[in-house]
Amino acid sequence: MKNHLFVPDEIKKHLSGDAFQALMQMYGKAFRDVRGRKTIQVTLGSKSYFVKQHFGVGWAEIFKNLLSGKRPILGAMTEVDAIQKLDEIGINTTPLIAYGIRGGNPATQQSFVITADLGNIISLEDLCVTWKDNPPTITFKRKLIIAVAQLANTLHINDLCHRDFYLCHLCLDKALLQQGEIKLYLIDLHRMKHGNNAEKLKDIAALYFSSLEAGLSTRDFLRFKKYYVQQNVIFWQKVIHRAQQLNAKFYGLKFQQKLAKERAALSNKAPEKL
Repeated sequence: MKNHLFVPDEIKKHLSGDAFQALMQMYGKAFRDVRGRKTIQVTLGSKSYFVKQHFGVGWAEIFKNLLSGKRPILGAMTEVDAIQKLDEIGINTTPLIAYGIRGGNPATQQSFVITADLGNIISLEDLCVTWKDNPPTITFKRKLIIAVAQLANTLHINDLCHRDFYLCHLCLDKALLQQGEIKLYLIDLHRMKHGNNAEKLKDIAALYFSSLEAGLSTRDFLRFKKYYVQQNVIFWQKVIHRAQQLNAKFYGLKFQQKLAKERAALSNKAPEKL
């Protein structure tokens, strides 16, 4: 796909000139700003949206991925496809509003995707951060673990892998949560793809790693296993081993310095004009 543009009238009426260029040059509150990719929040009319702009990955990034046996992620269409697939299999995610791609050169190809703001949500990372000292009720914890396991099960039996399957990318509707209901959303799909068993294992290891500080018990992990795809002992041993590797990497000096640099760059960035 070289050039394609889908922008509904509800978005077009807020743009002037070429719609693709207008959206690629749009400013807003930055949530992510790394080389070649930016995520901003904008308000158009009375509605809030997230715009992910991809400015081209460059040949160096493409060759680096190819040499390591990975398929390069060229732009927004990976997320567009992922949203459509999750809709098909019944996993809640950010509603797709608009998307576009322009350019035949894979290194300089530009693209964007617009999704609706889910509004009043909370990530499981933020929800569980106090669980060690202030655990939730047993009933709620059981319901949530089963819901997460069933989501992971649905994702993987359809041969899809998130590839950033951490608690921060699983969110709950806060309004429903206050009523005792659990509605999970899976977000940030820009790396999602069809995957094999090894990649599914990596997903579960990432989830396990990100839950290490949540104060979960052995019984909690057994409950997750019960509602996830049936796996053998070796699979779970590899999950734990990889989670330990992720933990060591995360708390390593190199990764912490990189994380601090990214956060500082984002917090020091001057607010952009809408």
